[in-house]
Parts: sequence; structure tokens; C-alpha cells
Amino acid sequence: MENRSNVTVFILLGLSQNKDIQILFFVLFLLSYIAIWMGNLLIMISITCSLLIDQPMYFFLNNLSLADLCYTSTVMPKLMTDLLKKRKTISYNNCMTQLFILHLLGGIEIFILTGMAYDRYVAICKPLHYAVIMNKQKCNMIIVACCTGGFIHSAGLCLLTIFLPFCGPNEIDHYFCDVYPLLKLACTDTYRIGVLVTVNSGLIALVIFVILMVSYFMIFYTIRAYPAESRTKALSTCSSHLTVVVLFFVPVFFIYIRPATTFPEDKVFALFYTIIAPLFNPLIYTLRNMEMKNALRKVWCQKPFLIGRQIN
Repeated sequence: MENRSNVTVFILLGLSQNKDIQILFFVLFLLSYIAIWMGNLLIMISITCSLLIDQPMYFFLNNLSLADLCYTSTVMPKLMTDLLKKRKTISYNNCMTQLFILHLLGGIEIFILTGMAYDRYVAICKPLHYAVIMNKQKCNMIIVACCTGGFIHSAGLCLLTIFLPFCGPNEIDHYFCDVYPLLKLACTDTYRIGVLVTVNSGLIALVIFVILMVSYFMIFYTIRAYPAESRTKALSTCSSHLTVVVLFFVPVFFIYIRPATTFPEDKVFALFYTIIAPLFNPLIYTLRNMEMKNALRKVWCQKPFLIGRQIN
């Protein structure tokens, strides 16, 4: 504990040391951040102010968009301000706070994606029982379970990290505080902790991904007997969700499913789930979804904020 107090500030090396590239990144990330807010807010308002909020799939999508906004906002403001600074620093306390919030929201996102897959499985494989199984109370319970799972995952990682001694050096080769770069800086043997981190993050993500793939295999097997029109609609909805799952999980596998080591490529792969996935999620869920397109038109082109709602 005494050694840990020797390091009170970490230096973030960021994505590049080249000033011109940093300015280019700042402009790109600023535009991306604005687009992320606009896209996800558009989805949240359109769902909340239409009858779609009463459908479980869109109820989960609304929560996923909120999680995306919070998750990205934990990283991008700090990243953009650092791109304009010569010395990029973060205090020990802020580093641990960022680590906790990032993995809390990341865990919530993964579990929400699982809830969305379960919703599609019930809707397609058990359509006659869908209204009973996916009632409002069950949906709220799933969201509470997602938040609880995210908290347990994040708290476990933080408990493994917060008691590590840091006695120098203090340079983190990343643009945010993450567990593997911190393990690299710890002045103690972190092999066992690294194994626990891999189990907590990588192995759990792999198990969830396998469950998702099995559920989609069962869904695709079931819709073979559907009429062409119904099959196309089901495939459109499922393919959107599957695209988001792959976009989020593949980079997570690269970073967390291996032993506790770091590579320069980690920063690039981390961009996928911190920036790229939240940026493209609104596009993926609206471009091929007629119900979302109709909701957008109704809410924003006819009677904003009142469509689908009856005033009591």
C-alpha cells in the first residue's frame, strides 16, 4: 500500500505523438462524438415518443442507445482534450474511476445485447408465448439484471486492480485507463491477477458470444419454414442485431481473451467498441428496420413528441 502512493498521476501516451495526426484525430473524433449523440438521441426520442417503447425489442434498443452514450462519454471528452495537450495526464483516482465506469457500462451493453437476442429467440421460436414471456415486468427485470451483471463484472476488475502497488514508471500506452496496461505498470507479480482478469472479461465474453450464436442458429433454423415475407422481416431484424454483436465482441476477444499482455494494436481495436460501434449502431438499427423508419418519420415529421401517445 505504501508503494502504491508513489504514483499519484499516470501519463497517457494516446494514439499518436505526431502533432498533425493529433489535430486530425481531434477533428474526426469531434465529428464522431457529435454524430454519436445525434444518432442515439434520435433513436431514444423516436422510441420513447412512439408506440415502439411498448415493444420489448425497442425497449432494449432504447436502453442500449443510452448505454452507448454514457459509455462513449466516459472516454471521448478526455481523449479529445488530451489530443490538444502536450502532456496527457490522469490522476490515480480518476484512472480507477474511469476503469470502473468503462467496464460497468461495457458489461451492461454486453448483457443488453444478450437480452435483445433472447427477445428475438422468444419472438421467433415461441411466438404464441411471446406476449406472456416478454411482458413489461420481465423486460424491466432483464434490464436490472444487466445492470447488476455489469456492476459485478466491473467491481471484480477494480478490486483486482485497486490494491496493486504502482511505484513507477507511470506511462500508460493507451488513450484511457484499462486493466491490462495497468497490470503492466504494477511493480509486483500480476500473473494470477491476469488470469482472473482474463476469466472475468475474456472468458465471460466468449461464453456469452457462444450463447448468442447458438440462439441465432436456432432462430435461423426456425425461420426456414416461414413464408418469404415473414422470413425476410425476421432476417432483417436479426441481421442488424448480429452485426452489432460482431462489431462489439470481436475487438473485445482480441484484447481480453488472451494472457495479460498488451500490444500497440490494442488501441486501434479499442476504438471499435468505444467509438465505432456507438457511431454505427443507430445506422445499423434504422437503415434496415421499417418500424424504426416509420417511427422517425412520425415523430419528427408530423406531431413531434406526441405520436402514438394518448393524452390522459
